[in-house]
Amino acid sequence: MRAVIQRVKEAHVEIQGEVKGKIGRGLLIFLGIGKEDTEKDVDWMVEKIVNLRIFERQEGRLDLSVLDVQGEVLIVSQFTLYGDCLRGRRPSFSEAMDKDSAKIFFDRFVEKIKEKISKVETGVFRAHMDVHLVNEGPVTLILDSKA
Repeated sequence: MRAVIQRVKEAHVEIQGEVKGKIGRGLLIFLGIGKEDTEKDVDWMVEKIVNLRIFERQEGRLDLSVLDVQGEVLIVSQFTLYGDCLRGRRPSFSEAMDKDSAKIFFDRFVEKIKEKISKVETGVFRAHMDVHLVNEGPVTLILDSKA
């Protein structure tokens, strides 16, 4: 499981001009699910993300988690995180989980985040989305449950 996490002042997802998910200060999570991922990867990723100390105290140190700041979370499915660009000019997505299984894993991830965070929004799985965000910092991190 792979995630690109961005600390944001605000973020929202639009589909054909209609806002589908919107948050204020918190985390925008782009989530990719690999064909070898298991429930263990979901649990690891959820715990890692909600406890990452990537929000600043007044002194400027990154000491607070999204839980500590009572931040919000927007989760966007992004299978392209499994794009392999080493050969040729077109990415291969052979390591991404198939769409039906990935939807199940995506929904599990969302539900587990919702158990910990009071406001969680999502895009629409497999939809073409326009993602709008104001990256705070900027702070952008990449996590891989297999690394």
